[in-house]
Amino acid sequence: MAPYSLLVTRLQKVLGVRQYHVASVLCQRAKVAMSHFEPNEYIRYDLLEKNLNIVRKRLNRPLTLSEKIVYGHLDDPANQEIERGKTYLRLRPDRVAMQDATAQMAMLQFISSGLPRVAVPSTIHCDHLIEAQLGGEKDLRRAKDINQEVYNFLATAGAKYGVGFWRPGSGIIHQIILENYAYPGVLLIGTDSHTPNGGGLGGICIGVGGADAVDVMAGIPWELKCPKVIGVKLTGSLSGWTSPKDVILKVAGILTVKGGTGAIVEYHGPGVESISCTGMATICNMGAEIGATTSVFPYNHRMKKYLSKTGRADIASLADEFKDHLVPDPGCQYDQLIEINLSELKPHINGPFTPDLAHPVAEVGAVAEKEGWPLDIRVGLIGSCTNSSYEDMGRSAAVAKQALAHGLKCKSQFTITPGSEQIRATIERDGYAQILREVGGIVLANACGPCIGQWDRKDIKKGEKNTIVTSYNRNFTGRNDANPETHAFVTSPEIVTALAIAGTLKFNPETDFLTGKDGKKFKLEAPDADELPQAEFDPGQDTYQHPPKDSSGQRVDVSPTSQRLQLLEPFDKWDGKDLEDLQILIKVKGKCTTDHISAAGPWLKFRGHLDNISNNLLIGAINVENGKANSVRNAVTQEFGPVPDTARYYKKHGIRWVVVGDENYGEGSSREHAALEPRHLGGRAIITKSFARIHETNLKKQGLLPLTFADPADYNKIHPVDKLTIQGLKDFAPGKPLTCVIKHPNGTQETILLNHTFNETQIEWFRAGSALNRMKELQQ
Repeated sequence: MAPYSLLVTRLQKVLGVRQYHVASVLCQRAKVAMSHFEPNEYIRYDLLEKNLNIVRKRLNRPLTLSEKIVYGHLDDPANQEIERGKTYLRLRPDRVAMQDATAQMAMLQFISSGLPRVAVPSTIHCDHLIEAQLGGEKDLRRAKDINQEVYNFLATAGAKYGVGFWRPGSGIIHQIILENYAYPGVLLIGTDSHTPNGGGLGGICIGVGGADAVDVMAGIPWELKCPKVIGVKLTGSLSGWTSPKDVILKVAGILTVKGGTGAIVEYHGPGVESISCTGMATICNMGAEIGATTSVFPYNHRMKKYLSKTGRADIASLADEFKDHLVPDPGCQYDQLIEINLSELKPHINGPFTPDLAHPVAEVGAVAEKEGWPLDIRVGLIGSCTNSSYEDMGRSAAVAKQALAHGLKCKSQFTITPGSEQIRATIERDGYAQILREVGGIVLANACGPCIGQWDRKDIKKGEKNTIVTSYNRNFTGRNDANPETHAFVTSPEIVTALAIAGTLKFNPETDFLTGKDGKKFKLEAPDADELPQAEFDPGQDTYQHPPKDSSGQRVDVSPTSQRLQLLEPFDKWDGKDLEDLQILIKVKGKCTTDHISAAGPWLKFRGHLDNISNNLLIGAINVENGKANSVRNAVTQEFGPVPDTARYYKKHGIRWVVVGDENYGEGSSREHAALEPRHLGGRAIITKSFARIHETNLKKQGLLPLTFADPADYNKIHPVDKLTIQGLKDFAPGKPLTCVIKHPNGTQETILLNHTFNETQIEWFRAGSALNRMKELQQ
């Protein structure tokens, strides 16, 4: 069924009414709904304006776009301390979005809160639990069968607590949000690290853990450290093989995986006009790979065009009236400024094993030869939440069509993941899907699939060295197929398509020739495709479940014998004492992402069962003592064994433990299970050189202590056989360092300083045992 606002737009055309005029009049006379799915929830640009007027008088300086949207959502704009990078802001987000893997724990926590209904518009999106195996329809049927218990829980919990439910097959959460919920100036939080995708439509959309989502759904002001603002000035214009993906691949190469930590990346400048709305979303989406809080573009005609095409012309007209609040002020200051000339930007490909290792496509073949990376491309994969728009599919089809005209098909395996049911239906109607099939592609379900490890890959054995090329966002070791020897490279969908046709990393479509079936050489021309369909989008099947107005009779059942769902028990409260003689569970060497701490792939099925999923705790982390993964010394038995087993042994025997980590610990997903699991198995603190933003917050929410070495070199003073005592917790206060006594086995001791970023509220979470415990205390 077509969206209500799309039907209104069509009716206006049939009646011969001037659409922009009617929309403008409606904006003046009536409120505009945030989404046609929630007709009684309105966009509050008036409140944004009111808050900004207060903040402007206080700060008396030009504001960046990021500041306008963030400060426009302050809970108390008159009294809130505002200092970039230092103070904590109390904010009132407009809405919450959750994907099915993280929604399970978020809804279990909300149930534990005892509240009857969510306080803000919220949605659940079923996209993570569908494994790519045979193709779209077959994989979807299999997923519905395997995950019936979880889908039923999410559907009934959504109905009970007033949360909209997007059924499996609807599409990927971020594409659904862009099509239906994001709008210029919105403040949205989502339980997925790629929530910033919505910045392509001018919103501040931030990835969080489930406990943060529970705060917002409970109507509690949400805390965020006041972000710094990194400006990226774009000049020139995109052309040829260069795509929006190349902008963020270039930025990732400049800033690295932690260069955006604590900051919002704000794109601006004349070059913005050459990028489509969905192209801007691609750039913002992958901003998660540089650790940024989020990314955003200013409102412009490309966004207006997209809003109108997706049935939201009324929102576009309202945004026009408030446009001054949806673009940066002239003369605003950024904490860091990067300039990129799009006219000079070349197609890039990043990887392997990290999304910030940037190479021009023209050079990656030579680099691969030098480094010993496999040149033969086994699989090319396009789609994902980053690159699955109509334009993306059109540009890939344009490349494929040229190959077919010369009698060629892909030398590599080739898969296509539509971003949503609307995209799938529209590319089927317009012939793109058929072209991609003819060149050798398999169209997968409207879901995350191989991007998050949901890939039943059969063409290689585990441990076999190989190369894949994707249009995804994240390429950590083992991310896509659980094979640590898979060299995954990230690039644009059109470059993936060209490389899959050529079958080798050494192919540069800008300069190199292919040989057609007739033996003649030809060169692929740069792809050209429509930004949006000429006809209206085909909405496809209706996959949305509205929550009932009266949910009093709705039941949410969780079987006590279920292996996939488990009601939560409160964590223990802090005993008021220093943490003495903590055993080191593992001292981690090098990169430790949330994939290392709580693996995805086959473990996704346990996301609603804390005890079961805790069996993957830190199984991917490298132990500095022996250089191995999932092998740590038990301090009591002196035997080496799996990390989760050792943690369970310590918990059973009342031994509290600590993890020692390296740089940017917890990089990657918003996965709060990476914080829940160590807490559940008896962990008390994580001490590292530095943390990724979301993971640090998640740890605090669960009553753990994320602490950093005051001197990063002190990491080298701690050995896996040592015991640690954290002192100063009785006088725990914001900005006041704690001390750590390192007790060596030979009886010697040394003391080091530990820093933290706790504020008063977060210290209350620690004392209560968790943020959820503290919420219950406040209710009582």
